[in-house]
Amino acid sequence: MIRKFTKIGFLVSLLSLLSFTSCHKVEVFENDPYGNFDALWTILDERYCFFEYKEIDWEQVRIKYRKKLTMKMTSEELFSVCGDMLMELKDGHVNLSAAHDVSRYWDWLYGSPENYQERLIDEYYLNFDYRYTSGIKYKILPQNVGYMYYGSFSSTIGEGNLDQILAYLSTSTGLIIDVRSNGGGSLSNVETLVSRFINQETLVGYISHKTGPGHQDFSELYPIKYSPSKRIRYQKPVVVLANRGTYSAANNFVSVMKELPQVVVMGDITGGGSGLPFSSELPNGWSIRFSASPIYDASRQHTEFGVAPTEGYKMDMDLEQAEQGHDTILDRAIAYLTGSE
Repeated sequence: MIRKFTKIGFLVSLLSLLSFTSCHKVEVFENDPYGNFDALWTILDERYCFFEYKEIDWEQVRIKYRKKLTMKMTSEELFSVCGDMLMELKDGHVNLSAAHDVSRYWDWLYGSPENYQERLIDEYYLNFDYRYTSGIKYKILPQNVGYMYYGSFSSTIGEGNLDQILAYLSTSTGLIIDVRSNGGGSLSNVETLVSRFINQETLVGYISHKTGPGHQDFSELYPIKYSPSKRIRYQKPVVVLANRGTYSAANNFVSVMKELPQVVVMGDITGGGSGLPFSSELPNGWSIRFSASPIYDASRQHTEFGVAPTEGYKMDMDLEQAEQGHDTILDRAIAYLTGSE
C-alpha cells in the first residue's frame, strides 16, 4: 500500500481538498445507521477516482445496500453492510476502519499462483548468508549476478545504505531486483531506488486529481519526473521480478522500471493499486481510506489492475522444481543476465 505522498502527490491532494472546501457545500449526516451509511457513500461518490474506469454504477450500489439497513442494527451489522458495499469498488486501497475491525479487499490476489517462496530463496540461493540493510537483502550469487530482495517499500532506504549496497554489487554482470510479494509503502522510496538506474531526468508517469464531486471531474494530467541520483548508480542490465503480491507502491516501481531500456520485468502481472490514498471520517468516528488521485504510467495508461511483465517473460514458478530447491523465475533471470537463457 502507498503510505506516504510524494511532493507532487501531496500538492495535488492538497489542491483537490481545497477545491472541494471552497466550492462545494458540505452535507451534515446524522450519527445513526442511515446517516453513517449515507456519509460513507457520499464521500466516495464525490472523491473516489476510479468509478468511470471500472464502470461502476455507484447509485445502483447505494440502492442495493441501503435496503439492508435498519435503525436498530448493531455497529457490527452496519460495518458488515458497509464493508460489503466497499467490495464493489474492487480496490485494495479502500479500507473502512472501526474499533473492532478493518474492511479489506483481497480478490485481486486470490486464486493467483504465489510465485515466491522466501524460505526457498534464503536456503538454496542465499544459503542464509546475505547482507541486510534498509529492508533489503542483497548478495552476489555464484553466477556473478547481483541479487536484491526488497520486501516492503515501507522500509525507508537510506542513501548511504544504498551506496553500500550498489558499491558491493558493482562487480556483478547484472542485477536482479526482487519485489515479489512486496505490498507497497512509500512512493518516496520508489523515487530513491529508481534514481540509481537513470542517467537523465526521466518522465515516469502522470497524476491527476478530483476538481469536483462529479465522477468525471478531474484535472489535467500532471507529469511526474525523476532526476538521476548524484551518488552511485548501477549501469548494467537489470531484471525486476514481480508477482500478484506486488502491490501499490511496488506496482508503481515495476511500472517505472519497465520503461527503462536496460530493464526486463519477469514473473506474473502485478497486483495493481495505482490510486493515491486519502482518508476521511464518518459521524460515528469510523475512518474511510480510499483512492483519491489516479496515477498513470509514462504512456498515460492506468495500472490500477496491474503491470504485465515484459513481453515473452510472463511465467509462474514450477512447483515441482520448487520442491527440489529451484525457483524457476529466479533461474530464468540468472540465465538472462549470464547469457545462458
